[in-house]
Amino acid sequence: MSATDSLFLYSVRAPRNWDEAANTGTLLARARICEAMAHLVAERGYAAVTVADVVSAVRISRRTFYEHFEGKEECFLETYRIGCENGMAQIEDALRVLENPDWRTRLRVSVEAWISILAAQPHFARVLLIDVLGAGPRALATRERVLADYVAHYRGLCELARAEDPRLPIVSDEFLRALVGGIAELVQQALLESRPKDIPDRLRGLTDTLVRFAEAVLTASA
Repeated sequence: MSATDSLFLYSVRAPRNWDEAANTGTLLARARICEAMAHLVAERGYAAVTVADVVSAVRISRRTFYEHFEGKEECFLETYRIGCENGMAQIEDALRVLENPDWRTRLRVSVEAWISILAAQPHFARVLLIDVLGAGPRALATRERVLADYVAHYRGLCELARAEDPRLPIVSDEFLRALVGGIAELVQQALLESRPKDIPDRLRGLTDTLVRFAEAVLTASA
């Protein structure tokens, strides 16, 4: 799977009519601001980044920034939300092209797609798994909603698995949350322990471990 160059550009589609064309400039501007926010937070940490830093990185005026966001916190929350939503959309795209896959194939492709996204954009990987933890209660609440989306994703895989093999157990939401958290912990460890240039290979090297871990949880008795 080949990840897009920018998670934030992923949702900016070529306009199909003049109304969409009029809105494309706004979407592109927001994407550039979010991209800059992700890079800056990954480099310096959320607390150290200012609106002035973002404005300087994107080469826009403060007025332009505030036309899109109320302030630093809202910009960070949108960066996190949009990145996560577009990442999940890429995973769904990778699954959509498969022809009648069994659940194990869907699982592996899902994990490979997610790792490919993070390996291609390690700055957002840090935002997703590390920096969000220190960005305040609203960020943590947003993170909880994202984790719930991933739990739902694995719930769907579990249901597909049981449809193919009714002997498999029903897996509790607690187990699925532990699966999502365990995967995040392993990726976080790789980010913290690796030099920046080594992160992509370190993450890709986790793929088989993460797939085996997920298979073990999805086939275990709750």
